[in-house]
Formats: sequence, C-alpha cells, structure tokens
Amino acid sequence: MALPTLPWKFSSHPVIKAMKTNKTNAARLLDKAGIHYKLISYKVNESDLSAVHVAGQLGEPVEQVFKTLVLKGDKSGYFVCIIPGNTEVNLKLAAKISSNKNCAMIAMKDLLPVTGYIRGACSPVGMKKLFPSYIHSSCINYPTIYISAGQRGLQIQIDPNELIPQIKAIVANLVGEY
Repeated sequence: MALPTLPWKFSSHPVIKAMKTNKTNAARLLDKAGIHYKLISYKVNESDLSAVHVAGQLGEPVEQVFKTLVLKGDKSGYFVCIIPGNTEVNLKLAAKISSNKNCAMIAMKDLLPVTGYIRGACSPVGMKKLFPSYIHSSCINYPTIYISAGQRGLQIQIDPNELIPQIKAIVANLVGEY
C-alpha cells in the first residue's frame, strides 16, 4: 500500500518552522568568530521584560543574567554598559570610566535607530556599530553569563572571557557607590 502524498513539504510546514530557533545576528557573529555559546529560549512576558523575569524563566541567579544598557556621554557619544540584572548602573561611575563628565541612558525611541535592537532584546554583540563597551567586573566570577541574543525570548549563554574580547569591552565597576 502506497503512502498518501502530502500537500506540503515537511520542511516548510508552519508548525515545524515555529519550533525551529533561528539564529540571530549576534549568534551568527559569534559563530563567525569561532566562539562557543548556547542559545537558550525562554517565555516572554511583554509586560515584564526585566532581567529578573528572564533569570526566573532560565532558572538562573539574576546576578548571572546581564542586561545591556546604551548611554550617551557628553564627550564620547554613545557607549554600552553590561551589568548584572539585579543592579542599576551608577551614572557617575559610567561617566568616569568612559571619559565623560556626565552621561545618561538614551531615550527608548532612539534604541532601535542607534543599535538595531529593541527594548528587551538589546545584545552587546552585533549592534549597528561597535560602541565602546564596559562590562561589570562581577562577570568574571562566573564560568558563563547570559546576555540577550538580540531577540526577545532568546538568551546567549557564554563564557565572559570569550565575550569580553569579542566586543572589545573594558571590565570595570559600573554599579554601587562612586
């Protein structure tokens, strides 16, 4: 008995496509650089895009889930701070480390045009331009950390010692007292 022919190809079935995780630009750049990482998916809550929520979804300590912030300094222009998810950037420390007198977070409306990423999916890898980047010193306390993969619902688990040279980041204290 012959099997019936299907009206669609298996690889193009919409359900199959929905289950497949497409590589993001950040992941493709890490592949090209030969850097080992894992893509980890999680359930997105559009009303809570916080690193605390992401950490809960991953079942990992929030201190190990790093968020990517884009700031603008009065002298240097745009720069990036990558900090643990349970902390807030100290703007005075960020200004000092980036050779600015002062700095501020960029407006949300400017995030996509400046970086190519949206809120809740800003990766330090693969921005439109390689901005000066600073990563909080606690990252080296972990064998791996989590950063956004550039898409909501997707994180990159990566060795911080491989991430740092890839994004040309300076390790510094970016949180706490000045």
